[in-house]
Amino acid sequence: MQKRLAAFLFSTRLTATLFIVFAIAMAVGTFMDASYDRPPSNYAREWIFNAWWFEAIMVIFVINFTGNIFRFRLYRKEKWATLLLHLSFILIIVGAGITRYIGYEGSMLIREGATENTFLSEKTYLNVFIDGDYKIDGVVQRRQIPMEELRLSERLDNDFTINTDYNKQPVSIRYKNFISHAEEGLVPSETGDEYLKIVEAGDGNRHDHWVKVGEVMNIHNVLFAVNKQTPGAINISISESGEYAIEAPFEGSFMRMADQFRGEVVADSVQPLNLRSLYQMANMAFVFPEPVSKGTYKAVKSEEETGVDALVVEVSSNGETKEIELMGGQFQAPDPRAVEVGGLKVYLTYGSKKHELPFSITLNDFIADKQPGTEKVYSAFKSKVTVNNTEQDYFDYDIYMNHVLDHQGY
Repeated sequence: MQKRLAAFLFSTRLTATLFIVFAIAMAVGTFMDASYDRPPSNYAREWIFNAWWFEAIMVIFVINFTGNIFRFRLYRKEKWATLLLHLSFILIIVGAGITRYIGYEGSMLIREGATENTFLSEKTYLNVFIDGDYKIDGVVQRRQIPMEELRLSERLDNDFTINTDYNKQPVSIRYKNFISHAEEGLVPSETGDEYLKIVEAGDGNRHDHWVKVGEVMNIHNVLFAVNKQTPGAINISISESGEYAIEAPFEGSFMRMADQFRGEVVADSVQPLNLRSLYQMANMAFVFPEPVSKGTYKAVKSEEETGVDALVVEVSSNGETKEIELMGGQFQAPDPRAVEVGGLKVYLTYGSKKHELPFSITLNDFIADKQPGTEKVYSAFKSKVTVNNTEQDYFDYDIYMNHVLDHQGY
């Protein structure tokens, strides 16, 4: 029986079969990545690349290649080429295993001239901490819940429940929904709150904002207030008869799109607000495209790839349950969102873990070479960086295709 098992494990037929299965799995996973989510998609990872059977194929590969070396005596001089091929596959698979189970990946974003020593993990987590009235020496004790790794996809069964407690008071967090490529928008509802839509292009790209009537919103460090007089803000007032007025601390101008009529905005002066007109002030261009709308402000599916996902969970404690939406996802580090339930304040974030490097990197210059005669087709990228171990210990390095920076195990 043992001889039959060894003959099977070390047979060339098994090697060929494993290669075929491996090639098919890789092809299917690649097509799954290309057709859904941001690659590499959690859908493909869960069903193929992180599946137990895929890992088993890698283990059997190593056993098969190792056994073949001794079965066919590949260590003989005349078979050095075949031996080298087998050893190469063993080294690749073992190296991949070490990277997978010991190493970790992430993304570091650095602006030109900036210095950074942290990066965001490739894996995503749900981070939770709870505040209540439990005190020690007069100091409120915060309960930090161990971070929960999540691999979510709209095609997967994402269901999970986290049961914990705060000072022996049970707290439960349960999965409700997941939206890939999400954005926050207004879902029309006659029973919802009133919002005024603002469309701006402060950074050169269009962004939609919904300011709730009676509240203030910060848009690119400019305050917009609707029916809430706020010093230093662009104040929009709406009368009971439906008339709109604007008062701003900035000089500006507007252009009515329907007839191209142009006018000036006088600082600290109440003037009629023109809907569907392009306003320019405070180094920003914005439009109020429509009157106040009623609805619910929540996460919705975006028509474009936003790079941001939405996780909806239910938080329960002491017989009370509330729903909260968490905007975040891979390579995102959002601020915590809070929900009060059962006399506790629960803070949650959904995004990547922040790792700190034992050194820092300064981006001196980023060079993008374009294909001749084109404006948006790039042929190569290069980053000129300085690696700072200490203020006195540093060196310059150029990062480009097939010329990576390898430093202190990173």
